Amino acid sequence: MFELKQAISNVPDFPRPGILFRDISPLLRDHFDATVQALDALLTEAQWADVDAVAGIESRGFILGAALAIRRGKGFVLVRKQGKLPPPVVDVAYQLEYGAGVLEMQRGQGRLVLVDDVLATGGTMSAAAELCQRAGYQLQALATLIDLNIVAGYEWRNLRLRAAISY
Repeated sequence: MFELKQAISNVPDFPRPGILFRDISPLLRDHFDATVQALDALLTEAQWADVDAVAGIESRGFILGAALAIRRGKGFVLVRKQGKLPPPVVDVAYQLEYGAGVLEMQRGQGRLVLVDDVLATGGTMSAAAELCQRAGYQLQALATLIDLNIVAGYEWRNLRLRAAISY
């Protein structure tokens, strides 16, 4: 399989000084099929059978999550930043390593895989997982393209994160 790390750019001091940003744009531009296959492999066929939809966290999680949903014939659910979805919505406030935010989603039901591009401190993933539960969904799995291993062995309520690339 293609070595995914080769196609990820490291951008120092972005979006703030001291942050090393992992840019997946080259990976998506030149190796999208390999990216989707790597994420797809995070769950077994049996696990996919227990999933109704994929939830993607804004914004790069949309790209990856929507691709997986289409590939697996599943629905897709948006987890967005505050003010981006029409009401009614459920929301959750959370802390980032360089700020704070609010995520929103519309109510629903079913079994989800929650997908994002990068897990750093786990703040966004934890907030999105909590939000999915508050909105009426049942989480089956957490998946990310990149785990920076800042929080070794990250899990949320006994769901261990599955990552395609670990640093």
